[in-house]
Amino acid sequence: MMKKNRKRNGIYREKDFYIFVGLWIIGFIAFTLIPMGYSLYASFTKWDGVSAPQFNGVQNYIRMFVQDERFWGSLKNTLYYTVVSVPLNIGIALLLAILLNKRLPGTNIFRGIIYAPSVLAGVAVYIGWTYLYGNDTGMINYLLYKIFHIIGPNWLQDANWAMTALIIMNVFTCGSVMLIILAGLQDVPAIYYEAAKLDGASPFKMFMKITIPMLSPVLFYVLIMQVIAALQIFTQPYIMTQGGPMFSTYTFGLHLYNQAFRYYDFGYSCALAWVLFAVIMLISIVIFKSSKLWVFYREDVD
Repeated sequence: MMKKNRKRNGIYREKDFYIFVGLWIIGFIAFTLIPMGYSLYASFTKWDGVSAPQFNGVQNYIRMFVQDERFWGSLKNTLYYTVVSVPLNIGIALLLAILLNKRLPGTNIFRGIIYAPSVLAGVAVYIGWTYLYGNDTGMINYLLYKIFHIIGPNWLQDANWAMTALIIMNVFTCGSVMLIILAGLQDVPAIYYEAAKLDGASPFKMFMKITIPMLSPVLFYVLIMQVIAALQIFTQPYIMTQGGPMFSTYTFGLHLYNQAFRYYDFGYSCALAWVLFAVIMLISIVIFKSSKLWVFYREDVD
């Protein structure tokens, strides 16, 4: 009797498993896999989003690499933003996490203050930053002049400063990265530091030999997520600069959007999307391959 009940319970648990997993699989196929497959097909067509797609082979890709000057410019801007903003974001988040890992009065308040901009990030925040970057009435230039007696640049209207302005703004949303790194820091066993102190290790040496190796899996995860997010940057330049001035903030995501929803060239925009997907995959693979050299897990450190 007990064996029958166990078997029956096992069957019920198995059914529940397939029901819950089946719902996810159906949603994945319907809303991710099928649209991706159709967009891959559409990338080989001339399609305005209304009439039936007309197959044109690899013409979209030839146009992209040979004829479209904005393609290379937008890709260059996106890669520049990624290369500069991601290390800067992670570096500042790591510094903040180390400072906030101290057991001092008011630490929790500062954690909340630093994390708050990550929660608030969105269109309204980007509009607010547009006003902060104002040339004559912006708070940033006002403070630069009042405190340092420096006449600030015309941030969003100067081609030499517009991308820098977006990168600086991105630093203020590093709260979520800081929180992840802080959780990783608190997971490092204190016994390692105690043993290092007994051996006479300096704080810098403990940081390089204990903290960084033990934190490397967390840094690896953060690096991957930040790179993927940076390569897809769209909202910030769309709201704040519209890709200007002089296309200095014209990113790949903005180019893709314009081709689809401004010029109604959905076939070409699908081709752009798949090239962006390939770039993200290639960079992700390189990071994963390089992780063997710098990512250490606890059993490796022991």
